[in-house]
Amino acid sequence: MEMEEDQSKSRPEEISDESMAPISQKKHAAMIERLTNLHQSRLQESISRKIDNSSPLESTKSFLDRFSEAKRSIQDELERCRLVSDPESKARLKSDLEKVSISIAELEKLVSEKSYFLPSYEIRSSLKTISELKESLENANSKLLPKKKFAFKNKAAKRDPNNATSTAEDRASETILPEKLNIQIRDSPGFKNREDAVLVKHFGSSEEGDFTLSDLKCCEVRLTSSLRALFIHRLRSCRVFVGPVLGSILIEEVEDCLFMLASHQIRIHHARNTDFYLRVRSRPIIEDSSSVRFAPYHLSYEGLDKDLQDSGLAGDSGNWGNVDDFRWLRAVQSPNWSILPEDERVSIVNISSAETCSEDS
Repeated sequence: MEMEEDQSKSRPEEISDESMAPISQKKHAAMIERLTNLHQSRLQESISRKIDNSSPLESTKSFLDRFSEAKRSIQDELERCRLVSDPESKARLKSDLEKVSISIAELEKLVSEKSYFLPSYEIRSSLKTISELKESLENANSKLLPKKKFAFKNKAAKRDPNNATSTAEDRASETILPEKLNIQIRDSPGFKNREDAVLVKHFGSSEEGDFTLSDLKCCEVRLTSSLRALFIHRLRSCRVFVGPVLGSILIEEVEDCLFMLASHQIRIHHARNTDFYLRVRSRPIIEDSSSVRFAPYHLSYEGLDKDLQDSGLAGDSGNWGNVDDFRWLRAVQSPNWSILPEDERVSIVNISSAETCSEDS
């Protein structure tokens, strides 16, 4: 008797043909939402896991497992977006694709943080995968969210055909000015949106975490002691002097600058007319850069030798001059970078005496 009652309770209610279609749509939308939540949960678990400071020799296999899991999750989400058909899910496409973009940025940050122990081959392979994911996202955006055509309302002022100099300058400025990049600025402490300032910070310990420099113009930055990771975005005509970085340094969109940096890995994107004085364990990587020059680290401050020793950067590996240009695949050296001639190098820069400036949160 009890079995019959249980079976009767488990039978689905009869649904009329008229109501079947809207109910099916609701079920489909609910399924899509569950998949989205599952994706976010998996991604958060795989990427947002903090570095275990008690295990500095974290294995490459552990990283590759986490990287592969996050990669699959991103690919699954992109595929889900491509298969969306119901109106409710289509309305969320822009938001979903933005989340995918953030996920890729977090995956790139994971590679940056772990690069200090990864073999060069794994770094190259991981960066190649991230580039492919970015391309897949760009294709999905173009296909699923095509941009509307537009035209400028005001016509451009007519140029004087007799003024050849002015016309040539206009064309040159149009060529030199780079397209503004869509850079994901990290929510970490740092110096941001400053101009004509001397910005100084001393790190008490490497456990203070990441530090960001963004949107600086005509500034001098001095960071002493060691920090875990450094992210640099959109600097113009700046001089940046930094003590050892335990993890890696990511540089994006800088022009007419000078950097003195020590780190286990340094990656440079969209740099122009900039000099880099480096001490680095792996080969520096440049992409989409031009007229960049390299020289050995020339920094000095009280306690620097101990900081370099504690960070595993006491000896100069000579990699400052072994630059990899990921946009130059020919056998001959890339024309985008060169060794800075000795007679043009600055002398050792001492940044010991400086007052500390508070950073932006």
